[in-house]
Amino acid sequence: MRIKNIILLLFVFLSVIAVKTNAQNINGKNFSSVRVDDLTDSQIRQFMQQVQASGLSDAELEQVAAAKGMSTVEITKLRDRVEKLGKATKSDQKNKIQPKDKNTKTGRKVANEDEFANPDQTDSLAKNDKIQSQADIALTTLKSKIFGRDLFVNSKAGFEPNLRLATPANYIIGADDEILLDIYGYSEANYQLKVSPEGTINIPYIGVINISGLTVEAATARIKSKLTPVYKGLAAGNTKLSVNIGNIRSIKVIVTGEVTKPGTYSLPSLATVFNALYSSGGPSENGSFRNIEIIRSGKKIAVLDVYDFLLKGELKNNVRLQDQDIVRIPTYLNRVEMLGEVKRPAIFEMKLGEDFNALLTFAGGFTERAYKARIKVLNNTATERKITDITTSQFNIYKPASGDKFYVNEILDRFENRVTISGAIFRPGQYQLNPGLTLSTLIQKAEGLKEDAFLNRAYITRLTPNLNTQLIAVNLQDVLKGTADDVVLKREDEITISSIFDLKEEYKVSIDGQVREPGDFTFAENMSLEELIIKAGGFKESATAKRIEVARRVKNSDASSTSAITSEVFQIDINTDLSTSTSNFILQPFDIVMVRLSPGYEVQKQVRIEGEVMYPGTYSITRKDERISDLVKRAGGLTALAYTNGASLKRPSALENQLDVEKEQQKLLQFKNVQKNTKQNLDAKDTKDSTALNIESKVLRNDFVGINLTKILAKPGKRQDLFLEKGDILNIPKQLQTVKVSGQVLSPNTVVYIPSKGFKQYVSSSGGFSQGALKSRSYIIYANGSVKSTKKFLFFNNYPEVETGAEIFVPKREEKNKLSAGEVVGITTGVASLGAIILGVLNLMK
Repeated sequence: MRIKNIILLLFVFLSVIAVKTNAQNINGKNFSSVRVDDLTDSQIRQFMQQVQASGLSDAELEQVAAAKGMSTVEITKLRDRVEKLGKATKSDQKNKIQPKDKNTKTGRKVANEDEFANPDQTDSLAKNDKIQSQADIALTTLKSKIFGRDLFVNSKAGFEPNLRLATPANYIIGADDEILLDIYGYSEANYQLKVSPEGTINIPYIGVINISGLTVEAATARIKSKLTPVYKGLAAGNTKLSVNIGNIRSIKVIVTGEVTKPGTYSLPSLATVFNALYSSGGPSENGSFRNIEIIRSGKKIAVLDVYDFLLKGELKNNVRLQDQDIVRIPTYLNRVEMLGEVKRPAIFEMKLGEDFNALLTFAGGFTERAYKARIKVLNNTATERKITDITTSQFNIYKPASGDKFYVNEILDRFENRVTISGAIFRPGQYQLNPGLTLSTLIQKAEGLKEDAFLNRAYITRLTPNLNTQLIAVNLQDVLKGTADDVVLKREDEITISSIFDLKEEYKVSIDGQVREPGDFTFAENMSLEELIIKAGGFKESATAKRIEVARRVKNSDASSTSAITSEVFQIDINTDLSTSTSNFILQPFDIVMVRLSPGYEVQKQVRIEGEVMYPGTYSITRKDERISDLVKRAGGLTALAYTNGASLKRPSALENQLDVEKEQQKLLQFKNVQKNTKQNLDAKDTKDSTALNIESKVLRNDFVGINLTKILAKPGKRQDLFLEKGDILNIPKQLQTVKVSGQVLSPNTVVYIPSKGFKQYVSSSGGFSQGALKSRSYIIYANGSVKSTKKFLFFNNYPEVETGAEIFVPKREEKNKLSAGEVVGITTGVASLGAIILGVLNLMK
């Protein structure tokens, strides 16, 4: 017993040491074993995708890789592989590792030692942890997975024992188990008893019974023998006894060896070996998955092979554990790696005597694109590495050795018997190349030529023996008639048969003017003028069927003549109902047709009068010579409060109509509101002021026509009485009483109009000119839309007269760039040098 306790203490001590060692390994993965030369292109692509998804910069990834043990040589090789593969695949996003540059600013700042030492830099610490975690994920893709390891590291998997099962008959009873006795039949009694540390239970009126170490079946027999003297029916069969386990006890199990988290674990007494392995994280990177030992009382009672469960679903030797059992995971003896075109590429553990076929079974077999005839193997010798090729016949005799790496390549991306035909053929595509296949036979396979096929010449693109391309021209018409030799096709020949439409410009005709849908239309032989108009949706109501003009290209013009004809023009009259006319004009390719507006056809034109008239609103122009005075009369004349000197006329000119003008005004209003409610720096404000002035000047410049309605009404029909045009808006305001002052004044505002005040007095009412005011360019916009600017007489400014309803605007002086200190020094030096030269010249002239 004493020796047993010493052995137990020794195992506990070794487990504690193993926990500390593994804790160090868990803190950071080791990538020192990564060999870039052994990686497949698939692994490199997966690495590139992971780096792209993580968002890590090249410098961050390099730093973490070096910290995790990856050598500088391997990092350089990895960079070259990524760059080469990125160019080969022409990827749009190349996740290349660039050379490290101390002065390069990356997208993230990696925390340095000073930041780690600063307790206030918690964000930097968290950021650094995140970078290391993402780099670990990306770099892990460069290492092959150990087959079976995911079973124990998957956080969603579980191996908890099912405690809601009937008590197994071979369950060994121990201390702290709860025993449920149920006596029924002629006699009835129930007992709920707990096994004492000494292994006994105390049944009332019966006494103490020792059942520790017995199975449930054996314990039932012993309890029944003790109860029979009291319950006579047990012997006769009239009374029955049921013995069950209630709450089961916990057992202590030691998991040691090459395990992720070695130590002593408390498990339910129904736990199996798999329960213990899952609780401890399973075998470590060096642990065996196929020789897991279960030791009980110093003897090895079973060996568990996890592959039996992973590959066959068998729980062979997954024995139920007992108190003080030891689960020992030794180091692996023989481990190989399978890469390439297999369904389950990974690192596999091999037992003695297992061949390549067994390894192929572990890897799930070949994929559909695997090259199975020859497998490449990298072996390790005592001094160096070597390559071995194994063929299909050697699969069942080749014995993998520890450290072997097997590469299953992909079949070639090429065809041994393919030809391609395209163009004016009914079924273009790829076809099987049979021995002796000719061009005419291939055309028959493709369901023949289309009607638009160009028969005079077809092309065969063929690969020469040195892999250059050769173009072979064939007269397809002669080959199909049999007057020329048929062409025997070869592998990867590409036949191209052009369409006659591919070899000429597409024929079009155009129509414009008074048709419903003007535009370009496909030309057709014998297309008449009437048919083209029908295609264009017919005439508009405003169209005339007379003098339709057709312009035709000239092909044989005299290029040397200055009066050479550039186009041939026809004028045709057709019927309004587009019935067949006597002209029956036939169009030619590229003809341009113009349908004219009917003479005397006029669309109603409207104007609007607003303000102080009897009947304001919209009016239609009745005749071409209708004037402003006529519109005022039609509106019932002026009201008593009408201010004719302030009447204005808005006439859209550069803008198409008044709706566009109003849109521009709305845009100006919104822009000013944003400018008013947003606080920006001085430069931004200047930019906004400039933008606002541009929009405002656009509106003002295109809107108003300066009129004098007082003179117009006094002498109607004269020169100032303008003819009305479509979209005109005549606005007659009430008597105006204010003057607006804006621009470069200290306090822009609106002041009451006083006839005795002059220009400068109104500016003074707004605080006076600002420092940046350009006084000589000040101007007034009068109520009727006319503008007068400041004139200059000698050194004095002659400001315009102010009228009621006017707006005074003071523009901003253009800012001049001040000379810098260097520019001042440069100019001064230049002037001094020039003075010295002049003095020198003067001295020479004396």
